[in-house]
Amino acid sequence: MKGVQQFGRRGKLAPRYVGLFRITERVGAVSYRLDLPASISSVHDVFHVSMLKKHLRDEEQQRVIDTSEIEIQTDLSTIEVPVCILAREDKRLRNKVIPLVKFQ
Repeated sequence: MKGVQQFGRRGKLAPRYVGLFRITERVGAVSYRLDLPASISSVHDVFHVSMLKKHLRDEEQQRVIDTSEIEIQTDLSTIEVPVCILAREDKRLRNKVIPLVKFQ
């Protein structure tokens, strides 16, 4: 779409949620203003309620990522660095061998 800024990649593998941000005020009946960090200041800070996801307080399901650790580029993309290799496998087709690597 023309004039729309997107986070990360486009298409099926695009990130669905960017991060956890505090709601500062209720702007309308169904819109909220969020407290966004300075690194993504080019994004408008008012969102419709359908674009927000409820934050889970359960310790098992809660994954808080410190936004100061994530470096967002000028085109609103991030660089992901793999931590470790979890599994390695070779998939054999008729004439090919495709190496599959699962990493964290």
